[in-house]
Amino acid sequence: MSLRENDVWGWRECVALLVLEFVGVIVGIKLIVQPMYERWLDNDLYAGTLMGLTVAITLMVGVYFIALRPRQLSWKEVGVRTFQKKDWKLIGMYTAILVIGSVVLMLLTMLVGNQLENSKTDAMQENFSVFSALIAFISAVVISPIYEEILYRGFMYLFFRNRVGVTYAIVISSLIFTIAHIPTYNAMPVNFFGGIIFALAYERTNSIWPSVLIHGLTNAVFVLATFFG
Repeated sequence: MSLRENDVWGWRECVALLVLEFVGVIVGIKLIVQPMYERWLDNDLYAGTLMGLTVAITLMVGVYFIALRPRQLSWKEVGVRTFQKKDWKLIGMYTAILVIGSVVLMLLTMLVGNQLENSKTDAMQENFSVFSALIAFISAVVISPIYEEILYRGFMYLFFRNRVGVTYAIVISSLIFTIAHIPTYNAMPVNFFGGIIFALAYERTNSIWPSVLIHGLTNAVFVLATFFG
């Protein structure tokens, strides 16, 4: 089925989800709720994971009640559908490209004088344990890829693809994905590159799961590198 046939939303739904992301999540959760989690748990890794779960629930509830339920649509409309066996080759190839490209971009970022800093990463390195490793994996490899791919590729990419075409939609959805990761400014090139790869995977397979797998596998590589590198 052509992705263009899924043009079922208007600007009202798009703007509502953008407001939910950039006002509700970034202002409401990241600036207000996250500090509360940090004081409560006294651990950046655990607080960040709980915050990620809170964001995931908030945005998925938003997608359901803003984009799906009012129009009596299923989750298939945002790409939650099966993919073909032949797509595993694409998943492997895109994962390799993303991992290598991310390493190159991180090296270039450090070369110009910006150190890659992340409070959760620091917490993982300082408080290594099997439990902390499991928490990091759940957060980075499961929670984040699922909700981010459904929102940024399943909705945002598809929405803009049906209006401005594939190329511009890849750029726009990747920019939104990158901006949503502020204040990790030094990781913005990696996030933008990742957004391009994820959108291409969705475009090639018409399913969100290849993007989720590429996203999760790449995150897994860097989580392992953080613990054992």
